[in-house]
Amino acid sequence: MASAEGVQNLLEEQRIAAEGGDPIALRDHAILELLYAAGIRVSELCGIDVDDVDLNRRTVRVLGKGAKERVVPFGVPAAAALAGFLTRGRPALRTRNDGAAGPALFLGARGARIGPRTVYALVARVLGPIVGAEHVGPHALRHSAATHLLDGGADLRAVQEILGHASLGTTQIYTHVSAERLTATYRIAHPRA
Repeated sequence: MASAEGVQNLLEEQRIAAEGGDPIALRDHAILELLYAAGIRVSELCGIDVDDVDLNRRTVRVLGKGAKERVVPFGVPAAAALAGFLTRGRPALRTRNDGAAGPALFLGARGARIGPRTVYALVARVLGPIVGAEHVGPHALRHSAATHLLDGGADLRAVQEILGHASLGTTQIYTHVSAERLTATYRIAHPRA
């Protein structure tokens, strides 16, 4: 798991890289922002179509495990990254495949719907050095998003809904990490700890 500061730095670096207008940099920035902001699975990300994104409401409709559909919110930075990709990056990538990508939101370098392997490679390349692991995947951003939401005071049930967990017990694994941080903070800050 990456710290909130580490993820913020990573996303800022990606935002700066995307300013040049390179379609792949714009796509990568939007992917990383959305993975972290919405806490979605890589399979959900790869399955998103353009019409699934509502930039005005800042929500994305995803198809999760068991073919369960849910609508997940995302923040202003992710909306800005998505808007930039939709206006400048996606049209450029789409022309590489004569528009055969159809409604897919995220496209690979050849213009077809992006696959999980490409997303894994992206996350490993940019997040690996931050967490000090060579083999890190998109789930690390999902895990970080959940933990950071709980650390910020989010309700456990709300996090369960965002992540699309069928069972609250699945979401509770993230409370362990938050409880450890709370205990460490207590021991440092409380005079009678």
